[in-house]
Amino acid sequence: MRNLLRSFFFIVALCLPAERLFADVGCPVAQHQPPSEADQALLAADYAKAAALYQADLVSHPGSEELTAGLVHALLHQQKVREAAEQVKAALLVTPHSAALISLRGEVEYRQGTPWLADKSALESEKSDPCNPRNHLLLANLERLSSFYASSRKELRLAHQLDPEDPEIRSEWLHTLSLKKRITEMEAYLSAPNGSDEDEMRHWRMDLDRLKKLAAEPHKACRLVSPAATAEMPFVPIMADSTHIRAFGLDVKLNDRTARLQIDTGAGGLVVSRSVAERAGIKPFSQTEMAGIGDRGFKPGYTAFADSIRIGNLEFQDCAVRVLDSRSVVDLDGLIGMDVFSNFLVTLDYPKQKLQLGPLPPRPGESAAEAPALNTSHSDRDSSEAAADDSGKPDEAKPAAATSAVNPDAAAPVAKKKAHGPYDRYIAPEMQSYTPVYRAGHQLLMPTMLNDGNPRLFILDTGAWTTSIDPQDAREVTKIHALDRLQVKGISGNVEKVYIADKVTLKFAHLSQQANGIVCLDTSRLSKNSKLEIAGFLGATTLEILTIHIDYRDGLVKFDYDPKR
Repeated sequence: MRNLLRSFFFIVALCLPAERLFADVGCPVAQHQPPSEADQALLAADYAKAAALYQADLVSHPGSEELTAGLVHALLHQQKVREAAEQVKAALLVTPHSAALISLRGEVEYRQGTPWLADKSALESEKSDPCNPRNHLLLANLERLSSFYASSRKELRLAHQLDPEDPEIRSEWLHTLSLKKRITEMEAYLSAPNGSDEDEMRHWRMDLDRLKKLAAEPHKACRLVSPAATAEMPFVPIMADSTHIRAFGLDVKLNDRTARLQIDTGAGGLVVSRSVAERAGIKPFSQTEMAGIGDRGFKPGYTAFADSIRIGNLEFQDCAVRVLDSRSVVDLDGLIGMDVFSNFLVTLDYPKQKLQLGPLPPRPGESAAEAPALNTSHSDRDSSEAAADDSGKPDEAKPAAATSAVNPDAAAPVAKKKAHGPYDRYIAPEMQSYTPVYRAGHQLLMPTMLNDGNPRLFILDTGAWTTSIDPQDAREVTKIHALDRLQVKGISGNVEKVYIADKVTLKFAHLSQQANGIVCLDTSRLSKNSKLEIAGFLGATTLEILTIHIDYRDGLVKFDYDPKR
């Protein structure tokens, strides 16, 4: 299981171009007809009814772009991804050169966890129709996934200019706005049916409440106050019992109260238990929910702010913390996601059991990389994509002129002041040996081949005690068997159905690992929340024999393996 061998691995295209050339033509702003009964059902989140109505209408209008799109979106909301792919395929047989259907195929490919295929579809669609707002939304999502945040914002703003009424475009676009503007737009967005289900609407309302409290009680950005900008600290073993190490962690001081937090690249930010927060005097700020492995769904929690956080020789002040409303976090004090160090070059040296934090290479034109801070923001989108004006507040674009056409060459509205981001991925000369990975919020997604099959997306997750595969993906390459005696527990409770797979060879980056008896867990809930099919986790049984270098800023990872160690 632990024998890693170097092997050749076909590297899929992860790097999207920083800029795209648009045709020098004016694009009409989308004009919507009154919603049909099927459209109204979709907006009301009655996905089954919407799918049935669209399906019935397609009988008399085969290949219809609008009806097919509605049906596919209803199916995707129901997690019927394969059925959605079949519908797009059938429609393309009727109208094979439809730019709208080719773009829709890309949406499904994105949801299937194959963004490298979605990118090809998006580019093909763009050549035929550079004015399709849904295709620009797809391009924005693909570029954000590949850490091209500036390009993603350009595509997203163009998509919104072309179709400001599309609910999915609106929901993504409002994240680009300043705090005050975002609150206003979010209230308007939530005032009418928008296609979000019950869980999504609850999360929208909690986020709106958080933003309103931030506006009423502004906090300074989490910042480094100690003189040191680099650090090296030993891992602290977290013991399952007196003789067995369960995991590795770091001792973190929250307001001078020490908590032992597990090192977890699969988690986001700082997550602590209610008892740890109470000991540290950290008071609730806004309500939130968290989810992870387990069958019980979302667990209640709250966000809070710590006056001081000390990790090794580094001290940070005014940093957000998420608190799980429970006495423990999976029998731990809490978790520390490595994305909190996204302004550092992170090295997790498992053979030597130490964490190193160093400077990231400056971008072209910068004299030095930005001052490091601790990224513990509640929102994944706040950290990676935020732009700021000269006052330090997120950049607010000027509104687009109210015209009937949009010129793609003028896609990005002019900012009021010079923006300090977002930025596109930069691969410095000294980082050419790094592997580009996809980044969805705090999650690092590695294309991984199973038994030389097509690549699938796996989460790099040092917090998972073992590498695991979704049963459906495992069945495609090997046999699996029920395993009743194994108990797997996560933030969302126990996993009821656990399987074990026969021989599987995992290939990622330049590494290969043969595994017998690999654990199989259902990842469908995680895929739904991520809006990407997640095939599994590269966990401790794979990662804890490596030295892992992570550049969260640019979505780059390097794995070092020394068989002598």
